[in-house]
This record gives sequence, structure tokens and C-alpha cells, in this order.
Amino acid sequence: MQNKEFIKVEENKDLSRDVYSGGIVNTNKSAYEKAIIRSRAAKVQRDELKNATKEINNLQDEMREIKILLQQLVNK
Repeated sequence: MQNKEFIKVEENKDLSRDVYSGGIVNTNKSAYEKAIIRSRAAKVQRDELKNATKEINNLQDEMREIKILLQQLVNK
């Protein structure tokens, strides 16, 4: 495996160019960690919304069943 060497990008102190691949790498670990935290928080939020939607759907199904049972009782 080759050794990684980087050259700082003049316009942005947080970016470096990989000498071997020519790719740009973000070397700001703080920004990376914040991005990971935001990503995890967004996933938690999506999961909560998904669970709330499932619960609402279950409640709607139960209400339909109750309505049908009430209609059957009234019709007897």
C-alpha cells in the first residue's frame, strides 16, 4: 500500500490534494464529526416519523373496525 501524501489547497485550509490519486480530501476532523452527528440525528428523526406514521395507520385501522362493529350493532 502506498504512503499517503497531501498538498494543502490554497483556497481552503481544510482541503488537501492526495498526491497519488489527485483527489481532494477534507482534513477538518471537527466538521466530519459534526456531519456524522447530524446524519445520526437525521436518522433518528426519520425513524421517529416512520414509527409515528405506523402508529397512526394502526389507529386508523382500529377506528375502521370500531365503526364497522358499531354499524353492525345499529343494524341489528
